Amino acid sequence: MAYVPGAVLIAALVAGCSAGTEGDVSASDSKPGTLTTSAAPPGKYRTLPEACRAIPLSTLKDLLPGAAQLPEAQQDKVYEGTPAGTFDTDRRVGCRWTSDAPDASRSIAIDFERVVSYDPAVSDDDRAREVYAKKEDAADLPSASLAPDDTDKETASPKSSPPGDEKAGAKSDGGTDGKKDATPDSSATGSTDDATGDTEGDPADGGTAGSPTENLQPRVLDTLGDSAFLDDVLTRAGSTAQHRTVSVVFRTSNVIVTIEYTAQPALSTEVPDSKELQEKAQALGEKLVDSFSE
Repeated sequence: MAYVPGAVLIAALVAGCSAGTEGDVSASDSKPGTLTTSAAPPGKYRTLPEACRAIPLSTLKDLLPGAAQLPEAQQDKVYEGTPAGTFDTDRRVGCRWTSDAPDASRSIAIDFERVVSYDPAVSDDDRAREVYAKKEDAADLPSASLAPDDTDKETASPKSSPPGDEKAGAKSDGGTDGKKDATPDSSATGSTDDATGDTEGDPADGGTAGSPTENLQPRVLDTLGDSAFLDDVLTRAGSTAQHRTVSVVFRTSNVIVTIEYTAQPALSTEVPDSKELQEKAQALGEKLVDSFSE
């Protein structure tokens, strides 16, 4: 009779250990943080286009009209373009075309940057939004809510020069920096309207809002890619306008595209037409956006 309680006791201990083991496994399985988060999705684009073939020949001829005045061998070299140096063509590529004609020089440069996030919790698109936002902030675009006079004051402040532009930022005799300016200084040309072909009333020159040329000031573009902006910098040496660079920057998914279109007349008293450069730069941007969707 003394043996039976002992057997019962051993069986009870075994059952208790088994129950404890199952409880421990269950507790272990319920620990948080085990495979509960998924990596952010990759960007839409995994490669980049060949930059020096990204612009059709017909478009290059329109952007660089002076090239038609050059000998045929030189024309071919102009339209071929010069690729930008890069360490990884899957991450960044670029190309530049320059036409040095007798009456004026023009150049067009494009840069493609594919943004990749190395943080599994941040998608490539989100990281590209951050990179683009920094570029837009650096452009220091005038506020759309500013009055014309306020816009003039803001564009008179110093601004960093565009890439590869050594003259940008040069000060005039009056002490004004080479800041973006949608129309030339009337004191340098004698007539703002005559120098640019713009109609009277440009808000960038203190004109009336609602005029045909009010959109010539640097601004955000609402219809190009996922987000975009346009900058317009008129570079001066002394009191004379030298050249103008129009930049269009846009983002499509995880790729950021930068276009820089520059014109410099042979005569130092001439001012490049802001309206023409902006229209052509935006039209090129639309072509490049469409090429990504093909």
